[in-house]
Amino acid sequence: MNESQLRVRFAPSPTGYLHVGGARTALFNWLLARHAGGVFILRIEDTDRSRSEEAMTAAILEGMSWLGLDWDEGPFHQADGLERHRADAFRLLEAGHAYRCFCTPGVLEERRAAAGTTPDAYRYDRHCLTAVPAAEGERRASAGEPHTIRFQVPDGRTEWQDAVHGVIGFDNADIEDFIILRTDGSPIYNLAVVSDDVDMRVNLVLRGDDHISNTPKQLMLYRALGVEPPRFAHVPLILGTDGKRLSKRHGATAVGEYRHQGILPEAMTNFLALLGWNPGTEEEIFTVPELVDAFSLERINHKSAVFDPDRLLWLNGQHISRTSAAQLADGFVAQVEAAGLANGQELRARDQELHTLIDLLKPRARVLDDLCAQAGPYLAERVTVDEAAAAKHWKEPALAAERLERLRERLAGVEPWDEETLEGVLREEAEALGVGAGKLIHPLRLALLGVAVSPGIFEVLVYFGRERTLLRIDDAVENLRRRAA
Repeated sequence: MNESQLRVRFAPSPTGYLHVGGARTALFNWLLARHAGGVFILRIEDTDRSRSEEAMTAAILEGMSWLGLDWDEGPFHQADGLERHRADAFRLLEAGHAYRCFCTPGVLEERRAAAGTTPDAYRYDRHCLTAVPAAEGERRASAGEPHTIRFQVPDGRTEWQDAVHGVIGFDNADIEDFIILRTDGSPIYNLAVVSDDVDMRVNLVLRGDDHISNTPKQLMLYRALGVEPPRFAHVPLILGTDGKRLSKRHGATAVGEYRHQGILPEAMTNFLALLGWNPGTEEEIFTVPELVDAFSLERINHKSAVFDPDRLLWLNGQHISRTSAAQLADGFVAQVEAAGLANGQELRARDQELHTLIDLLKPRARVLDDLCAQAGPYLAERVTVDEAAAAKHWKEPALAAERLERLRERLAGVEPWDEETLEGVLREEAEALGVGAGKLIHPLRLALLGVAVSPGIFEVLVYFGRERTLLRIDDAVENLRRRAA
């Protein structure tokens, strides 16, 4: 391997779904790897088997695949490295960097209670380091006496140059001798992570700020094992609009749920990238290749990003508008068919008309479901008129019928049937009637679609074509005559 090649990893715990924070961490690592021509490793941290679920692992992989975050190596399972984790613990023990601790949970709890009520009041007092010589510890362990292995924290201070925050440091005196191997022989998180990252030759660890407190412990383990530590980069946490840590009450949920809500993966990726990364331009809409080209550690923000659901919807609408109708067609057809609006096979057979309709609806869609929600009037045999709109734009039924009939006569002979010509004819007719163009456009929109709001009326006319336009105007005039009677 070229040792200068970037090797990063995403290491989720399968105790829950892939949520926004984890998805952003995965994306940032993936973008760095793709930008630098490096390696993106996926590792499932399932050492705690009691809390790990296969269904969660599957959901994490599915969420990453939906986002397009393909991995170069893995997925590896941390639990498969158990023997290596134990071997590293015993290396530390033999080198004098760790010691056996025979203090029972009950004894530790008593000491903790005696020390006070605050969480930081008690630190392990190294009782077994001084009271149990190494030979005695070996003998007691060989006899099967339950014990843990603790890392002996050295004197001094542990600092590192964080790629996001700059220099971060902790006084070692504030860190107790932490357990690295449990009584049952399973590794504690920090040891397993270091052992795995060494084995996988990870040379940059990018993760959330909530891991900062783990970093000094991991740096001590690297150095005690005689291994050069990787670089570390900690990304500020995502906050809700109220400034508090992101949670479900802010609208954050599993990434898979956004898929079901009609969010495009490209939009979600764009949104996640901007949660804590500054592109250095005013541009907000990015394709994945553009993100790969522009992404860098240097532009990751030092402050927390705010999760704004409205911004996600806006970005999604922008991506829907920029996505080709052909790419949206399968999902759209499935939706309108499920809603009973059209026969999917027949709709696919008229692919040009289908694509035109999707292009017509895209600008007003914020989620994919909006395309289906708008499609009804275009696909229905008969128009259902919204009565609130009728009260406003068909307020005088006889007059509206008369104007639509006159407009129909003009439209019947229009050539060519294109937006420019149709607009010219309608405006000429409005001028002849001595009214503003809106006095014809609004009643005509109701005649064609039954609603007060739609894409541009001339685009709608082109989509329907002459024959369907005239039929819908005829139906509207008949409706208006009944209302006037």
